[in-house]
Amino acid sequence: MLPYQHQFLQLAIQKQVLRFGEFTLKSGRLSPYFFNAGLFDDGQSLLSISQCYADRITECKISFDMLFGPAYKGIPLATGVSMCLAQRGLNVPVAFNRKEAKSHGEGGTLIGAPLKGRVLIIDDVITAGTAIRESIELIQGSGAVVAGIIIALDRQEKGIDSELSASQEIQQTFKIPVYSVIGLNDVSQYSSQRAELQQYQSALEQYRSTFGVEQ
Repeated sequence: MLPYQHQFLQLAIQKQVLRFGEFTLKSGRLSPYFFNAGLFDDGQSLLSISQCYADRITECKISFDMLFGPAYKGIPLATGVSMCLAQRGLNVPVAFNRKEAKSHGEGGTLIGAPLKGRVLIIDDVITAGTAIRESIELIQGSGAVVAGIIIALDRQEKGIDSELSASQEIQQTFKIPVYSVIGLNDVSQYSSQRAELQQYQSALEQYRSTFGVEQ
């Protein structure tokens, strides 16, 4: 596990973004962990996770011209990551969308820089993939190209009616790479190394064995 991944998990647990126990997901599955990036809700935590995203982007050597954050959780993430990258000497435009078109003022659904060139989408997770698909269609409809998608957590688990994970389905359907700061494998590894989390290790491994996908 890389230092930025360790830092991300440590902060996620501290902020209760990542919790362990028994949680019923929207899919109906009983999960031994739950992730809610909305609880990165202060300046310091947003700065810290934005730096983790920037570290991952740098590590993967992703080639892109601008950032896009889907409404709503992607908005502060894309903004924070753009500032972290600017501090590192990479100043790129950033844009995000509204859920509903605005009929007055500047109008439309897009806020920020015009969509052009190679666009990197930044979001928290991919579940059903609906928001990501809408973002891809918006970007491609503007004549730009989706360079990739980067998320905080890849649950690395099969869909309800598929042997593929949500991120794998996006990659297969659109031929777009999906990157993540951490995945279920990292969550499991981290919990196994922390005495206070080892009580959840068996449930995590069972969940991964039942629903996990090959990477």
